[in-house]
Amino acid sequence: MNWDDLRIIAAVRDEGTYAGASARLRIDETTVGRRLARIERSLGLRLFEAADGIRKPTTQCEMVLAHVQAMAVHADEIDRIGESLPGPVGRLRIASTSAVAEEVLAPRAADFLRAHPGVTLQFLTSSENVKFSRWEADLAIRLRKPDKGDFTISKLADVRLYFFEPVAAGEGEPVTCAYPDELGAIPEAQFLRARKIRARCVTDNVRVIRTLIQSHHAAGVLPEHSCGELLTDRRLRATLLPKRRDAWLLVQNHLKRDAAARVTIDWVRACFQDLSRG
Repeated sequence: MNWDDLRIIAAVRDEGTYAGASARLRIDETTVGRRLARIERSLGLRLFEAADGIRKPTTQCEMVLAHVQAMAVHADEIDRIGESLPGPVGRLRIASTSAVAEEVLAPRAADFLRAHPGVTLQFLTSSENVKFSRWEADLAIRLRKPDKGDFTISKLADVRLYFFEPVAAGEGEPVTCAYPDELGAIPEAQFLRARKIRARCVTDNVRVIRTLIQSHHAAGVLPEHSCGELLTDRRLRATLLPKRRDAWLLVQNHLKRDAAARVTIDWVRACFQDLSRG
């Protein structure tokens, strides 16, 4: 059973004949009769009685029509939602790491959502890449260039990286933080390998590394958007890495011309442009 079939019940009741319902709905008269018979079989009810050439609804049909009328009202209200909100309307799922969502997007999200009341954002945060081929997200932000796929890829920014270490030598060497071996190709890992530093804390969570660095007894590499007050902490030495991390935006192809997607894409780009200027 679907909404189009239920509309046929209302049309037959209002017009009194299959021919009238056919003209109203702009479908073939035989189609009206066939689909109405299918509904009756599905419900196990007789919906109309023929009397003097007019189709009159049965008591059971009137009960069904009460629900159909309520559904029609809701359908009209749904149609008017887009008309009542200024600008584009849509729900967009954005996949990224927790650090990007918390430190790049979230601080700028409230202003964006207030400017676009018809847009809803859903943040999907994980250290694992979403499967775009399975439609798990509409947009994704990656800090490594992805393989080619059935989606649009564009570069967002070059993210600066800083190596932090305590200025004062404490008891023993500082604890060095690093990312797991599977991330060995990223500039952070290359920098630590070149300095022949043995990692004693391994994690893919940027916040864990930052927390250890804040203790002034640990060293590690952080992307600029995660540095914050660490860059002005006089108890830490910050070294700018020669290489940067690329940030890439992935967009499902069918959304390239969607109005809500377009303003969201522009906003994501602006977030990373602010980061670059900072």
